[in-house]
Amino acid sequence: MGIITSAQTINPNYDSTLAKRAGADEYGMKMYVLVILKSGSYKVSDQTERDSLFAGHMRNIRKLAGMKKLVVAGPLENNDKSYRGIFILDTQTFDEAKALMDADPAIKQKVFEAELYQWYGSAALPDYLESADKIWKSRP
Repeated sequence: MGIITSAQTINPNYDSTLAKRAGADEYGMKMYVLVILKSGSYKVSDQTERDSLFAGHMRNIRKLAGMKKLVVAGPLENNDKSYRGIFILDTQTFDEAKALMDADPAIKQKVFEAELYQWYGSAALPDYLESADKIWKSRP
């Protein structure tokens, strides 16, 4: 019988300082919290209230991005599961993620319900935020 070995590939571009700053493991990855926003139990009928809740929702998104806690956010197309959007939060704990979500007026009012999941992704993901802030022309 022969000896079975596993070959490792060493990255010639590895930057230990960058990896440490990003909180990367040896694979360049780390844990995040993925939030799936679903339609909640509260149905807004008043347009003024709807506008106020969604303005607060957008303010909270910008606040979380400014805190560097929100890495990705965006709405989903209409679907049969009532999924409305996603967030990827740069936090490893559900407690912190829940506290961040509880600050959102649309979640507080139950327009949205937040489902939380652990998600393992590239530790470099937050680095795109600097570029993302330079490509939008107007905000809703």
